[in-house]
Amino acid sequence: MSVAQMSLFAALLALLAAGMTIAAGALMMKSSGRALLANSGSVICQLAFSVAAVATAGSLWFSEVGDFVPCEYCWYQRIFMYPLVVVLGVEVWRPEARSVRGGGRMLRWRTLPFTVCGLFLSAYHVQLQWFPEHGSSCDLIAPCTQQWVDEFGFVSLPLMAFLGFAAITVLVLAATVSDDAGVED
Repeated sequence: MSVAQMSLFAALLALLAAGMTIAAGALMMKSSGRALLANSGSVICQLAFSVAAVATAGSLWFSEVGDFVPCEYCWYQRIFMYPLVVVLGVEVWRPEARSVRGGGRMLRWRTLPFTVCGLFLSAYHVQLQWFPEHGSSCDLIAPCTQQWVDEFGFVSLPLMAFLGFAAITVLVLAATVSDDAGVED
C-alpha cells in the first residue's frame, strides 16, 4: 500500500470515527437512545478498542513504513493513544470481571484521562497546522506545522488523532451509560 493510499484510507476511517462520535452523542441525548446504548455496552467497547487499535497501527505505519518523522506533539499524542489499546483490550477480552472491577465507572477512570488529554493536545496541534504563524516549540527536523497528510483539504494526522480521541471518549461514555441510568448490564 502506498503512502497516498494509506493517507486516503486513514482519512476515511477518521471521518467514519467522526460519524460514530456524532451518532453515539445523539443517542446519549435521548432517553430511548440511552436505553438502546445500555444494552449494547460490550459492542460499543469493541468499537472503542477498534478505534484505538487502528489509530495505533496507523501511527506506527506512517512512521515505520511511510517514513514520516513524528514531531513532538505527535509523540505526546501517541503516549496518550497507545495505552488505550491495552486498557480497552482488557475490557473487551475480560468482560466477566467488569462487575468485580467497578463496572463502567472504572472504565471511565482508566480511559478518560488519556482521551481528554489527547483531545486537548491534538486540538492544539491541529490549530498549529491551520495557523502556523502562532508559533511552535517543535524542532526544525520535525516541525509540528508540517502536514504530512492533507486529504480532502482539511484531514491531517493531528485531526485524525483528534477524531480518534473524540470517538473513544464518546464511545466509552456511551458504553457506560447504563451505570448512569441505574440499568444492570
